[in-house]
Formats: sequence, structure tokens, C-alpha cells
Amino acid sequence: MKQNILVINPGSTSTKIALFDQKENEIFLESISHSVEELSQFKSLSEQAPFRKSLVLETLKKHRIDVKTFKAVIGRGGILKPLNAGTYRVNDKMIKDLQDSPIKHASNLGGIIANEIAEKLEISSYIADPVSVDEFSEVARISGLKGIERKSLLHTLNIRANAFRYCQEEKKDFSKVSLIVAHLGGGISIAPLLKGKIVDVNNANDGGPFSPERAGSLPNKALIHLCYSGKYSEKEIYRLVTKHGGLISYLGTNDLREVLKSIKEGNQYAKLIFEAMCYQIAKEIGAMATVLMGKVDAIVLTGGIAHSGTLVSKIKDRVDWIAPVKIYPGEKEMTALAQAVIRVINKIEEVKIYS
Repeated sequence: MKQNILVINPGSTSTKIALFDQKENEIFLESISHSVEELSQFKSLSEQAPFRKSLVLETLKKHRIDVKTFKAVIGRGGILKPLNAGTYRVNDKMIKDLQDSPIKHASNLGGIIANEIAEKLEISSYIADPVSVDEFSEVARISGLKGIERKSLLHTLNIRANAFRYCQEEKKDFSKVSLIVAHLGGGISIAPLLKGKIVDVNNANDGGPFSPERAGSLPNKALIHLCYSGKYSEKEIYRLVTKHGGLISYLGTNDLREVLKSIKEGNQYAKLIFEAMCYQIAKEIGAMATVLMGKVDAIVLTGGIAHSGTLVSKIKDRVDWIAPVKIYPGEKEMTALAQAVIRVINKIEEVKIYS
């Protein structure tokens, strides 16, 4: 009987695979590691697809997983053109755009591998909630300088999964609630959801609060001066603000546990930087409350660093006057992808067609 969902999540040095039943129970999970030497034999990202697919199939065979039980296959959504949130059936147009994407990210292989496996089994393949989801209102796109537009780029998968989780727990209609969901990880996305749509967000690479790795919003003139100082190339500046900003820039680590340990040992500078990050997160949540005109059903904190009770407490102290705060720590990508397909199967959401 076809009842299980195969989930495929390619990363830069691994391919995670999982199997779920339609009641969201995890049957099987494994992460296949790829060495630098293994991947360096391929000239392009697209060339990795057959190699990774073969390892997925070998792993399923090794664990005696019966592929005849698969009802659908879903891959991690890659970097596509702007699109609405939801679950999309993979088609030829999507495959082409994933292959031709100017940004070469391992997640682009998710839909490609899912489609190839599904075609052999004569079942449907999907992706869901890629980072390029764009449901901005027109006013949210205006930046302040003509020719530069604010863009939507966010941790859509985890944000929507936890918005649905909140609605399920509180018995609320997803299409009617107003939420602020803050994904708190190496990058930070804080998004207001109005009647189920993500109508604004700080682009985690371009602005908002600083995070363990990213610089967030910076003073314009000082950044321009740095760009023309002669010390950095364009690529180095980009890396500085997206990979070596935030906690790394100030404290030399992106590990919040190390920061909190240092604070406990009396490091006052680490305490100041940590409190500044919490302050900026709370300030962005407050800004997004104005997008919803103050009518906020709940604030949801999720992502890896939401495991920190100290961080959560400091944010709550500043924002719980806006709305009740719910904490869903971690980022369960595999479960979130399975849930996206299950919502379609159960007709909670309609499947979307990519064009």
C-alpha cells in the first residue's frame, strides 16, 4: 500500500533522507556524508545529482526500505524565482530553473533528485517553501533609494511549519491568524504572517538584527567607507557581512553556548554583545508588529538558538506585551517537508503549479 513520504534534503557536504507515514511518524532517517574529495570530481552542482541519487537508493536498499510503499517524494526547495509559499509539484520548468539558477546551492538538487526517483515509481514529486518565497505587499518592497528594491529571502520552511504548529495546538485557522515568527539560527528571519501570508521580512542576508554569523543592518556611510577602503574585494565584503559578521565578528565564535559560558565566567564584553543581539531581535519583532497594526495573535520563536533559555527570556522581557510568546526551538526540516506533502494529501492546502 502506498502510504509513505520520502524526504530528500541535500546539503553542501551531506544528503539527508527520511521516511514518514501520513500520520507524520518518522520511520527512518539517515544522513549520507560526502567528502570534499568525492564532490570535487564533479565540475558543476548539477553533475552531482546522479551520484547523490545513487547513494540515496543504495541506502534505502541497505535498510530494506520498500520503495513500493512510497506515495510521494519531496525534496528541499532550491533557490528559484520569487513565488508564493506552499507545496509545488515538480515539473520540467522547475527542473530547468533549478539547473540554471545563478546561485549554486546544494538545495537546488532536492527537486531534481526527488523527481528522478518519483518518475521511476510513477508517483508525484514535490518541493515546499523554498527561501525565495515572496508574498510581500507592494509597500514593503520600497527601500528608500530608487533602483534598489527590498527582496524577500527567508527561512520559509521552518517559519511556516511552526506557524502551522501553533495553529494546530491553539485550534486556530491558519488563513485567519496574524503571527510574528522569528527564525533564530546562524541567520535570523523575522516575518509577520497576515492571514497565512508572509507579507514582510528582514532579508537575513541584508538587514535586521545581527546573528551568530551575519552582520544585519549596518550604518550606510560606514559600510560604504569600508567598501572603498581598499582592504577588501567585493567578494570579501559580502563574505564579511554574511559569514563573518555578528557574534563571529565581535567574539570570534558563532557558538552561542561558548558565548554564554564566557558570560558566566565574567566576560562583560561578551555579555554586552549578547544583550545587543537580543535587543535587536526584540526591536525587529516590535517593528513587524506595526506591519500587523498591533493585532498579533502570537509571537513564535524557533530555530537553533531558541534552545537557549537565557536568550528567549531576554527577548520575551521586551516583547511579551505585544502578544503571547510561543517557543518551538530547533529546525526540523525533514518533518516540515513531510508535513507539507501531508497537508496537500489531506487537502488542507492545494498543491501549487510552478510556472
